[in-house]
Amino acid sequence: MEELCGAGAAGPLRGDAEEPKQGSVLFLGGNEVKSSAVVKYSSAPPQAAFARLQEKTDLKLPPANWLRESAKLGPAGTTILGNNKKSKPFSSFGMAYDFIDSVGNDVDVVSDSENIKKLLKIPYSKSHVSMAVHRIGRTLLLDELDIQELFMRSSQTGDWTWLKEFYQRLIDQKWQRKKKSKEHWYQKAILSKFLYYSINGDGAAQPVPSTSKQHQEGPVSGESDEAGQASWPAPFEMPSSLSEDPGASNQGNVPLEPSYIVGHVASAPKEQNLTTLFNDGENSQGLKNDFVRNILWTFEDIHMLVGSNMPIFGGGRYPAVSLRLRDNNKPINVLTGIDYWLDNLICNVPELVMCFHVNGIVQKYEMIKTEDIPNLENSNFSTKVIKDIAQNILSFLKSNCTKEGHTYWLFKASGSDIVKLYDLTTLCEETEDKYQNPFTMPVAILLYKVACNMMLKKNQNKKHYGTIRTLLLNCLKLLDNGRHPQIIASANYMLSELFQLDEPKKEDSADFPINGNSDESYSEEEEEMPDSDENGSYSNSSDPPDDNKAVAIIKSVGELSVPEKYKSVHRIRPSCAFPVCHGTEERCRLVLNYVLEGLKSVDSSLKKEGDLPAADPSTPIPLKYEDESSSGGPECLEKQMALFLDKMGSFQKGKHSSQSGMIPGSWQYKMKLQLILKSSKAYYVLSDAAMILQKYGRALRYIKLALQCHDTYCCLSTSMLPEVLVFLCQCLTLCGDIQLMLAQNANNRAAYLEEYNYQTKEDQEILHSLHRESRCQVFAWATDLSTDLECQLSVSCKCYEAAYEILLFSNVKNQNPEQRIQVLKRMGNIRNEIGVFYMNQAAAVQTERVVSKNVSTTEQQLWKKSFSCFEEGIQNFESIDDATNAALLLCNTGRLMRICAQAHCAAEGDFKREFSPEEALYYNKAIDYYLKALRSLGKRDVHPAVWDSVNWELSTTYFTMATLQQDYAPLSRKAQEQIEKEVSEAMMKSLKYCDVDTVSARQPLCQYRAATIHHRLASMYHSCLRNQVGDEHLRKQHRVLADLHYSKAVRLFQLLKDAPCEFLRVQLERVAFAEFQMASQNSSAGKLKTLSGALDIMVKTKGAFQLIRKELEAESEQISKDKGSAENVSPNDSSPGLNKEEVLKLLSIFESRMSFLLLQSIKLLTSTKKKIGGINEEEAVLKTNKQVYSLLLRATANKSPRLLARIEVMVHLLEQLSPGEGGKGGAQ
Repeated sequence: MEELCGAGAAGPLRGDAEEPKQGSVLFLGGNEVKSSAVVKYSSAPPQAAFARLQEKTDLKLPPANWLRESAKLGPAGTTILGNNKKSKPFSSFGMAYDFIDSVGNDVDVVSDSENIKKLLKIPYSKSHVSMAVHRIGRTLLLDELDIQELFMRSSQTGDWTWLKEFYQRLIDQKWQRKKKSKEHWYQKAILSKFLYYSINGDGAAQPVPSTSKQHQEGPVSGESDEAGQASWPAPFEMPSSLSEDPGASNQGNVPLEPSYIVGHVASAPKEQNLTTLFNDGENSQGLKNDFVRNILWTFEDIHMLVGSNMPIFGGGRYPAVSLRLRDNNKPINVLTGIDYWLDNLICNVPELVMCFHVNGIVQKYEMIKTEDIPNLENSNFSTKVIKDIAQNILSFLKSNCTKEGHTYWLFKASGSDIVKLYDLTTLCEETEDKYQNPFTMPVAILLYKVACNMMLKKNQNKKHYGTIRTLLLNCLKLLDNGRHPQIIASANYMLSELFQLDEPKKEDSADFPINGNSDESYSEEEEEMPDSDENGSYSNSSDPPDDNKAVAIIKSVGELSVPEKYKSVHRIRPSCAFPVCHGTEERCRLVLNYVLEGLKSVDSSLKKEGDLPAADPSTPIPLKYEDESSSGGPECLEKQMALFLDKMGSFQKGKHSSQSGMIPGSWQYKMKLQLILKSSKAYYVLSDAAMILQKYGRALRYIKLALQCHDTYCCLSTSMLPEVLVFLCQCLTLCGDIQLMLAQNANNRAAYLEEYNYQTKEDQEILHSLHRESRCQVFAWATDLSTDLECQLSVSCKCYEAAYEILLFSNVKNQNPEQRIQVLKRMGNIRNEIGVFYMNQAAAVQTERVVSKNVSTTEQQLWKKSFSCFEEGIQNFESIDDATNAALLLCNTGRLMRICAQAHCAAEGDFKREFSPEEALYYNKAIDYYLKALRSLGKRDVHPAVWDSVNWELSTTYFTMATLQQDYAPLSRKAQEQIEKEVSEAMMKSLKYCDVDTVSARQPLCQYRAATIHHRLASMYHSCLRNQVGDEHLRKQHRVLADLHYSKAVRLFQLLKDAPCEFLRVQLERVAFAEFQMASQNSSAGKLKTLSGALDIMVKTKGAFQLIRKELEAESEQISKDKGSAENVSPNDSSPGLNKEEVLKLLSIFESRMSFLLLQSIKLLTSTKKKIGGINEEEAVLKTNKQVYSLLLRATANKSPRLLARIEVMVHLLEQLSPGEGGKGGAQ
């Protein structure tokens, strides 16, 4: 757990980022100042009580333990002597690396406590201030920029000459290194000895012999100088292979890079912390966090991560005190008071123990509470003013240090009141290489690490993606590809990971608000702030000419004490919001752009680059388009498929075949794998999007690129992760879908070919990178654009089969049951498509076949192929319990059987033709498949449309078989009675599956079919009755059945408004049936009754004639309309109306039979009248019949009238005959 400073226990290990606890609120000098401190890390042991020295102890004498390593003091003893980290310019970076969670988000400032104190003392002190400021998100990193040490090094190495010249112009004087006085080193030495005495405990405060004093004190000054020289790094030292000489080879050694690869950024566990960046070089570069404790200090509303080495002791009235040594002859001044007060606040130490000495001789101790320090004599200061100074300085820096990745220099000359802020990065780039700035690399690495850390948080909200993207883009700006390819590749990969490829388009704007978060929004390219007198003028018109280099100026340090002089308003436009992509393609293109940059970095770092032929990115890679003449057809496809599956199987054995010679396990290897997989996913998404837009040529090109990426991944990978195999299945499945759609849209083939052959420069460059590792031909069989329909369907099927095979041998099917179902469903569907293709081909061959008795071998082969496909498809659907689709394929198999039956019909003349056994066999097989389809569905509710369709097909098959048996009776093999029985059974079964009651689009068809069946059955029984002799019981049965079926046929035809001819034909047959019955009758009354019934049947045809008249009139009107614009109407535009020949034929028969019946009726009625005298009713009928007969004879005698006129006459006659028109037709 974390602790409040001074609580007595060691803190947690570095890197633990727990939430800070609130510390105490202090009320100091009447002004409320809120301050709390939480230890984030402490290397100090539990506080020991300090040893109170006896009076007259001589601090000039060294104690026995002096300068020995002490856990109680930590580095404090030697630090005070000058071998300190005061001059280490990267101390804040060391802390930032360790507490990466806090950087860019929660914390305002990261710095050494000494730097914080120096800033807060600016208005009180005349001494110079020189600090480097860096911005990471909303966090500022402050480090001392020791100009003296910097220029000391510059004079030896020649580095930083540009800054030295600038500084000399700025100060307008020759620079001279100030040497520290002997008094300075004397004071440091006795403080160090005092601390060692204080931890020595009882009997330890014994001086060593005086001979050793000189030995110990002698080298102090030299140590300091040496330390000062060593503490400043070179301008970020690179390995010798990356010297700044532009001619030096950068192929010699791989640069020192972080060993962390962002290969698994999205999934890496939190514990996988970033490893040390510079390995052994980190300490020498001053990048190590070697503070005794790191404290999260909240001062008012400012959150600071502070490093402190102040020794803390136990003792006194409180659990923790700080220990100070003061010369009794020198009073405490304000600067010292502020120093003591801030140290105690930062470390949350409630009490200060002061030891007074005179010339090194201990005099007395004094205890002072922390809250009393601002009120000490000669050291009075206002805590409220210190608070204002802190807020003003922070606001000033935050308002002006706006460019992430830039090094800013906060400078105040000794004795000056003016504080200036310079942008060293801009100054450096104007004069020399940006790598001359030693902060460039630490800043870049920190930006990278903060971004990594944010990416690793599993619960990271997408609103922070804009921040991560800005961090990474600013990191990339600072890096040079030749020197840091690994970080560049990793950063680009992370940038590509920010774009979720599989999310719906609508989320783009919802998840990434355009304005971002006001406090976290900052820009990598910020405009300069306008002048503002209210916030302290940033103008420099009255300053020396060189001051135009300053970004901002505080004209007088006194301004810092004015409350809210510099308001805490970050006037920075919120440009770190995540870019809103206006579509899937744009998002994928951004991803591919980052992937390409990453691949370039990886490829440029590989040693073997010179061994490969240089690829010219401007030369397109041929896509090897082939037409069907050059492709080997399905057999060749089978071989390629086998090779592919063999290659897939080899992954289990862990083969590795990179052409570029990348070493498995190297950062290049890991990174390239991840980048290739990402590009494969991006191309897959592009292909899927093109598929939705029906741009199938483009879709095939993208899926080809996706599979080429995957091929390269397979070449490099030593093992295949399940999720990668699942993704490969998705790619192959999509490829199958695309090939199927290309087959179904063959009419647009030219457009698809053009889309397929187009390539962007980006795609070409990615392909060149892939070709360094692989030939990318493993999936060529699946992605070539063929012009042959059969080949396309076959390729589609092979894609699905390959996907299913991968699911099988990788055991992924159990983990992804949905994937298995999708693949099997597609396999069933494509096998249905291929089966239908072969079936249609067989039907076409059959149609083209010239008169020939035998079925051709070609037809039989096509049947077999089609049947095999249907059978496999049915198995696919049954394996996933898809009853509906299985039923559809069984239905198609039934249709195939019917085509086989049609092929076997004898091709001789119709008069010799008989219904063959082969036909019966295949029709019965078709019936079996249809019945299986119904059993598969179980009930209509499962899928009403399919159920109705199967029923219709089954009804059709029974009807066709019955019709053929009736029309082409196999009398050579079967008796007439047996045939009639079979026909009757088949017709009744057809009726059973013909649903005339359910209202649907097919209902009129069903009604027509049922009417036709009843008509045919009635005709058959009518025929039997005519031809039968003997068995009176059977004759009576046939008579009843014929009458029944005629009645049903009439009723159904009456429901249909578009079958008047069929209705007429049935009625005429009924009339003929009545005439046949009349012929066998002897009595006049019976004959008259039959005649009356027949005439009644004729009267009922009036509706049919009216329909015919209506249609003829409509046709006549249309013709007259068209005459006016005859030139605009083509002959083919006339709509197919009535079959006029059929109408004429039926009308002639109707007239003939009507004439005959009327004549017979008149004869019978006349003879009856003579015998028994007149009956009024019969007289009326006779009169009407004579009148109609007369009109009919006149009408038939005139052969010239048009059809419409004849129909109108007939309607008129039937109206006269009908009972309501003055005569009774005889339905008595």
